[in-house]
Amino acid sequence: MGIISDQLYETIMEHCHGEVYTNPKTALCAQASDRFDRNYGTYLSYFWANNNITRDALGIKKGSKDEWVRCHEGDLPYSFDIKSTIKYHRNMTLKGYPALVYSGDHDSAVPFLGTQSWVRSLNFPIVDEWRAWHLDGQSAGFTITYTNNLTFATVKGGGHTAPEFQPE
Repeated sequence: MGIISDQLYETIMEHCHGEVYTNPKTALCAQASDRFDRNYGTYLSYFWANNNITRDALGIKKGSKDEWVRCHEGDLPYSFDIKSTIKYHRNMTLKGYPALVYSGDHDSAVPFLGTQSWVRSLNFPIVDEWRAWHLDGQSAGFTITYTNNLTFATVKGGGHTAPEFQPE
């Protein structure tokens, strides 16, 4: 999708050899990974999320939650012991809780086709067929609605954290 230049892609492929980019083994891989992973928006989100005006708007009561940190890098007190959450989603939607599942159509971490696949795996009948949805007269993505108040939508131009890339 033209997210990075072909030269940077080739450099990463040549010097990183499939390594995890968070722990490059060579200086050239580290340089290429650093160029690839500059994410100033993530840096700014820390200040936005910890701003008192934002916290008030989100209804976060003073003293109820300390500093917000986007990624905790292994310091959260839980383990990954659930292989699939599909049965939990099915259980909640069968009880009538409305659910909106959305994916940015430019998400390179979890492509929307994967999210759409697990939504389909619930095997709910379709209520409203795949169609475009609009914002301010412009196409903003596509949506499909299933029984049990389940809606799946794509967010045009949205990345992994769609609201960060397309807040409207």
